[in-house]
Amino acid sequence: MSSVPDPRTIQALAAWVEQQYQAHQWACPSPLELNPLSGDAGFRRYFRVPTAPSLMAVYAPVETEDSRAFVAIARYLRDEGVHTPDVIAADFERGFLLIEDFGDCLYSDVLNNDSAGELYGEAMMTLLRLQQCPVVTMPAAQGDGMLTLPNYDQPRLREEMSLLHEWFIPKLLGYQLSDDEYGLLDNVYLQLEAAALQQPQVWVHRDYHSRNLIHRDGQAPGVIDFQDAVRGPITYDLVSLLKDCYVRWPREKIKQWALTYGDMAVEVGLMAPVTQRGFLRWFDWMGLQRHIKVLGIFARLWLRDGKPGYLRDLPLVMRYTLEAADEYPEFADFSYWFKERLLPLCEEQDWYSDYSVAGEAVAEEDAG
Repeated sequence: MSSVPDPRTIQALAAWVEQQYQAHQWACPSPLELNPLSGDAGFRRYFRVPTAPSLMAVYAPVETEDSRAFVAIARYLRDEGVHTPDVIAADFERGFLLIEDFGDCLYSDVLNNDSAGELYGEAMMTLLRLQQCPVVTMPAAQGDGMLTLPNYDQPRLREEMSLLHEWFIPKLLGYQLSDDEYGLLDNVYLQLEAAALQQPQVWVHRDYHSRNLIHRDGQAPGVIDFQDAVRGPITYDLVSLLKDCYVRWPREKIKQWALTYGDMAVEVGLMAPVTQRGFLRWFDWMGLQRHIKVLGIFARLWLRDGKPGYLRDLPLVMRYTLEAADEYPEFADFSYWFKERLLPLCEEQDWYSDYSVAGEAVAEEDAG
């Protein structure tokens, strides 16, 4: 499926945006030209409206995107003190949205050794606010019923990790698993599912990382791409933030940030006190689940959706995966198998670079 809207759709979106500006008695040039922004991993497309106030026009194909969930969650979280975009108008039948423009200063654009402490501090405070939101049904986008936050349950966790053996291994690497290898993966999946469900269950954004947080001077970060939120493990979004698939920090720094967040979560009553070792185990195992999933997602984004840009991030995801597996004896067999069977195939790929140093070039550049 093409992720590029046809010109007629863009023209219809522009005409609809003009109507919304007129309804609010805002000045707007006619005909209006929308400025496209770079796309994300989904099928939504964003356009900056060159007017005052500056707003964002969104085309979210109804076949693939749930705009009703986006609007309902945006309004609910905003009311709870999380800085999600204000939704000005929505046409759900055509997949058109007009939303607040947070600007284009992503966390990924401003993160460096000097700024990381402050930026991650702000991001963790926002995450704490998000996770304190009551996990309840919320008014649906059109006021016609209620929207219930789905549970991040065992079938959903398994479906996500299965992307590893559905897309990354056979389709990207061309490797066919034996029955014993399927059994090995099944054992890993079972352990990770149990650890995830053992954790306190809270609001989970599901993509809480540097490309979905907007830096705004003097304000809490803007939060976007939250429409797939679920009720799930307390460490999931923390892992997304601190073991970001696009930026890497030293293990000791990640550990310090993670434990700081764990202390804050206990202080505000999100979870009962746990040992540092226990919390880090939750955190690392949740990261292993997420990165196993992401290996499959990035492969699928290329093979199914024609988006090759994510392939260059695979070595860093592999590094996170193997570092977590090497840390715990429960996953020693998985780590050995991955290195013996899959790593040589990865090394033959055009996208591959040495996973053991993946993510370090940016840190060195920042330090310089």
